[in-house]
Amino acid sequence: MATDIRDSTHAVDAAAVMRLLPVRPRLLALGEPTHGEDALLDLRNELFRQLVEEEGYRTIAVESDCVRGLIVDDYVTSGRGALDEVMEHGFSHGWGSQAGNRELVRWMRAYNVRAEHDGRPASDRLRFAGFDGPLEITGAASPRQVLTALHGYLAAEVDADLLPCTADTLDRLIGADERWTEPAAMRDPARSVGRSAEADRLRLLADDLVALLDAQAPHLLAATSREEWDRACLYGRTATGLLRYHHGMADTSPARLTRLVTVRDQMMAGTLLAVAARGPALVHAHNSHLQREKSTMRMGGAPLAWWSAGALVGARLGEEYAFLATALGTIRHRGVDTPPPDTVEGLLYALPRDHCLVDTRRLAAALGDARPAPRVSPWFGYAPFDPAHLADSDGLVFVKDVPQRQGVPDPGSRQRPAGPVAAARPSARPAPW
Repeated sequence: MATDIRDSTHAVDAAAVMRLLPVRPRLLALGEPTHGEDALLDLRNELFRQLVEEEGYRTIAVESDCVRGLIVDDYVTSGRGALDEVMEHGFSHGWGSQAGNRELVRWMRAYNVRAEHDGRPASDRLRFAGFDGPLEITGAASPRQVLTALHGYLAAEVDADLLPCTADTLDRLIGADERWTEPAAMRDPARSVGRSAEADRLRLLADDLVALLDAQAPHLLAATSREEWDRACLYGRTATGLLRYHHGMADTSPARLTRLVTVRDQMMAGTLLAVAARGPALVHAHNSHLQREKSTMRMGGAPLAWWSAGALVGARLGEEYAFLATALGTIRHRGVDTPPPDTVEGLLYALPRDHCLVDTRRLAAALGDARPAPRVSPWFGYAPFDPAHLADSDGLVFVKDVPQRQGVPDPGSRQRPAGPVAAARPSARPAPW
């Protein structure tokens, strides 16, 4: 059986990935079972480099604020800004402090400089996208930035009589941004502004602005650039999603947390579909945001189940969406030691490769009726691979040992705030923030 298991593993490279899949996917999703480990980002970066150079991929989308991501995209495409400032302001969740993300941005900019020097067309430039909403563990952003940007784009090109409101009306209804970003609202629905009369009015206006953007598409695409149009669409998706998220934060029903994680992944899915429309892209996020099956976790002691962004996108794209989960052997600096030998991770840990790409269907066939046991992580921040999904996975990336990089700030060590997310238990999937 050991020989059969070895036969199901390959080097982690673009060519091997493509051989596993029936078609070249428009979105190739690479998951990670934990955040904050540069070894996983190094592997992602190398795979993206190969996909660019060998398979024609031109975009990477990561689990970071989609609006902040525009800062990174501007830098890699045009050199706008300084790298230190881009890393500080272009990422959410603290990801900008990670060496692997810095190296990704630096390499993408260097690639585009070479492309410009060689006279290659703009379509050959690498692009960066964040595809998360403007959301953090402690709450959600004010809708001001995206609503005013969308309104400003439309006001510059569309008859004022067609606009549903003025910029002053938006400003008055939004009020102080602190009302929207109140951290206590994550724990206490009564502290949320999401179901106030102003918020309800803003939801209607956001819907009207998005409808006007769609209705005026022929004119707007002729009068402005495709880039400006795409950004306006992003502002519209984000504005409606943010207001829906704030509405959910004010919910007092037992379904409150399920609604919040659902809205978040719906926002992610909308941006990923927009990325897919631009051409083939590598997507990188937590496994639970990218898997096809329902995602589950516990928050505040309550079990949650929802369809991930990957499941939503996969339902739309079919074979043009592919998902490679990542599983780990050890993260010793987190207390995750050698996996039990009867788990998927334990079987792969016994092989000599430091990391490998696993043909999961072939591995399932080699195991026959001997199904691996589920692994239980002693640390809430690592979600082991679910062996129940082995046979129907597109593939699995396995990393044997994840070392701690010395001298680099660790976003994963941030204090987890009090509230629903902080109540996740080690036996459950961690909150995929």
